Amino acid sequence: MPQLTELLPVEAIRLDAPAPDWQGAIRAAGDLLVANGVSTDAYTQEMLRTVEENGPYIVVAPGFAFAHARPSPAVRHTGMSWVRLVEPVPFGHDTNDPVRLVVALAATDASAHTQAMGALARLLADPETVAALDQAPTPESVRQILVRAEEPDEPAEPSEPAESAEPAATKAAGGSGGSGGTHTILTVCGNGVGTSLFLKSTLDKVLDRWKWSRYINTEATDTISAKGKASEAVAILTSREIARALGDVGVPVRVIEDFTNTKEVDAALRDLYDV
Repeated sequence: MPQLTELLPVEAIRLDAPAPDWQGAIRAAGDLLVANGVSTDAYTQEMLRTVEENGPYIVVAPGFAFAHARPSPAVRHTGMSWVRLVEPVPFGHDTNDPVRLVVALAATDASAHTQAMGALARLLADPETVAALDQAPTPESVRQILVRAEEPDEPAEPSEPAESAEPAATKAAGGSGGSGGTHTILTVCGNGVGTSLFLKSTLDKVLDRWKWSRYINTEATDTISAKGKASEAVAILTSREIARALGDVGVPVRVIEDFTNTKEVDAALRDLYDV
């Protein structure tokens, strides 16, 4: 499974790029994918259409947008690009605007880049690392920070709400997943290959701290698949825009504003499991 730095060569990093609006910001990231042979211009149009159809759910953390679309023939091989804007631009997100960093992903399938997404999520969850990225003077210095992000996590501080006891069913579980045994929680985005993986990584980190990972399966998926899988889950975590698109799926849906924020995900789990 490729590492973050394997998917993001220094040639795919551009700093202090101009962009008049969110469309220009995504095009700048898409142009880098094209220039590095990762995708075609058609994929850039697909990334733009994803936001036009689903809203700014790709703005997963303050100042950060993760542009992507579904795997398609417009993707030649899995890769990423990194664009730091000279001036931030609004994407229309209620809490995370304006955006200064746009990372684009083009993937040939929904799973090969999971490890890289986890590394990127950990990196963007650390305020000191985010500040260093914001001030990095060259693409080479950005890449060095990314290399450090791939190092194993240090042991997390304890945050176990109920020691290592098995979780009870959620307060409002609607599907079979809430009746005991192993539970399933879905993280959902429009395409199932990008932002949902960010949220899954953060959710997994919280469950590890709680020592509940053995009891709860986590699955990143897309909006269409989530509607079919909801009956097998105890809950869904997603963005505000995707929650609106899902509607009533028979299980609790919790909106997460910052997909890299373990405290926000921790609070959502405590509410779900009444702990």
